[in-house]
Amino acid sequence: MRQTRTIPAAALMALLAAPASALAADDATLQAVRQDVARMRADYEARIQDLEKRLAQTEAASTQAATTADAARKTAEDAARQPAPGTLANGFNPAIGVVLNGTASTMKRDPATYRIPGFSLGSEAKPVDRGFALGESEINMSANIDQALYGNLTVSYARDNTFSVEEAFIQSTTLPGGFTLRGGRFKSGIGTLNEQHAHTWDFADAPLPYLAMLGGQYGDDGAQVRWLAPTRMFVELGAEGFRGDAYPANGSAHKGAGTWSAFGHMGDDIGKGGEGGSWRVGVSELWTRAEGRTIGDDTFTGNNRLTIVDGVYKWAPNGNFADRYVKLQGEYFHRSESGRFNDLADDTSQQGFYTQAIWQFMPQWRTGIRYDRVWASAVGDELAGTTLDPQGHVGSRQSVMLDYSTSEFGRFRLQGNLDHSTTKPDPQLILQYTVSFGAHGAHAY
Repeated sequence: MRQTRTIPAAALMALLAAPASALAADDATLQAVRQDVARMRADYEARIQDLEKRLAQTEAASTQAATTADAARKTAEDAARQPAPGTLANGFNPAIGVVLNGTASTMKRDPATYRIPGFSLGSEAKPVDRGFALGESEINMSANIDQALYGNLTVSYARDNTFSVEEAFIQSTTLPGGFTLRGGRFKSGIGTLNEQHAHTWDFADAPLPYLAMLGGQYGDDGAQVRWLAPTRMFVELGAEGFRGDAYPANGSAHKGAGTWSAFGHMGDDIGKGGEGGSWRVGVSELWTRAEGRTIGDDTFTGNNRLTIVDGVYKWAPNGNFADRYVKLQGEYFHRSESGRFNDLADDTSQQGFYTQAIWQFMPQWRTGIRYDRVWASAVGDELAGTTLDPQGHVGSRQSVMLDYSTSEFGRFRLQGNLDHSTTKPDPQLILQYTVSFGAHGAHAY
C-alpha cells in the first residue's frame, strides 16, 4: 500500500517562522523536532498497518462464512434428495393388503341346488354357503411400476381351499388427453357393481340380475381403454375386448377374442357446492360369443347381448359423508341370446333389475333395503321343459341389512333375505364380517 509521509503542521509552522540564524544555532531544538516527526510518522504507519490487518481478517472471515454456508446448503440439498432410512430398499416394493370375509348363515334351501327358472346359470351363481363359511377373501398387491405404469395383482381364496387370480393387470398413468389403458385380467367397467370388489358391496350377496346374467361379476383377460372428458361435469367413455373365457361367453370364441363391451357414464353435483347431493347414470353393452358353454347337462353355442342401465344418487348433510348420508342405487338388465341350446334353436331374452337404499343414520351405523327381480321370456314348444323354460315364474327377493363398522377397516353386517327367486320361498339370515389390513386402495361407494 502506498504511504504518504507528512510533517505535523505545528512543527512546520515553527520552522518557517524561526529565523535562519536561530535554526542554525539551536541544533538541539531541531533534533528534537525531527525525533517528534519520526515518532509520529512511525505511530501513524503502525495504525495504518493495524487497520489493514484487521480489514484482511474481516474479509477472510466473510469469505469463510460464505463458503461454509454454501457447503451447508449443498449438504442439505443432498440430504433432501436421499431417501429416508429404510426406504431405499423398499422403494420398489408393492403395497400389500389382505381382506378377510366370512359368513354364518341359515337358510331353508341347499345352495348347491339353487336354480332360477328360465336361466342357465353360471357355476358361480348361488347364494352364500349355509352355516359357518369363509367367504371370498383376497390378497392384493399394487405399485407404481415406473413413471408411466401402475400394476395390480389380486389373488382370491375360496372356501374350498383354492386360490385363483381375480385380477392381474397393468395400467397407464401418463397418457395425454384423458386416456387410460389397461391390460391383463380385470373386472369389466360395465354397470355399477361389476367393477367393485364384493367386500365393498352394501349387501352380503350380489343382486339377482348379476347372479342370473353375469354369474356374479364379469371378469376376464383382455384390454380396456377409457376416456375422461375435460369438462366440469363427469363424462367417461370406455371400450373393452376380452378373451371370452368367463360366463356368459365361455369357449374363447373368435381365436381368443370372444367378448366386447362399451360403456359410458356421466354425473354431476346438484346445487351450489353439491348441497343437493350428486348423481351418476350410465349405459353399458356387453357382447359375447359362446362355443360349447356347458353348465350341468346344458350346452349352448351362440351369441349373447347384454344391456345395462344404471344410476346412483348420493346425499349427505353439508356434504359430510363421514357422519350421515343417503344413497339410492339401481340397475336394469336386458339380455338376448341366439344360437343352439342342447342342439335346439334358442332365441330367448331375460330381464331383471334391482333397486336399493342405504342410510347411514349415525357414524359407523348403516341400514339398507333392496328389492331384486328377474324374469325370462316364454319359450316355444321345443324348449318347453328345459332350463330356459320360466314356467310362468318371476324371481324376486327382498333384503334388509344393518351393519356396524369398527373403523374403515372392519365391518359386521346382519342381513335378512326373503328369496322368491326359486319356485319355493327361502328365508335366509346372514351374519357377515369383513376386515382388511395392510395397504388397500380406496373403492367407489
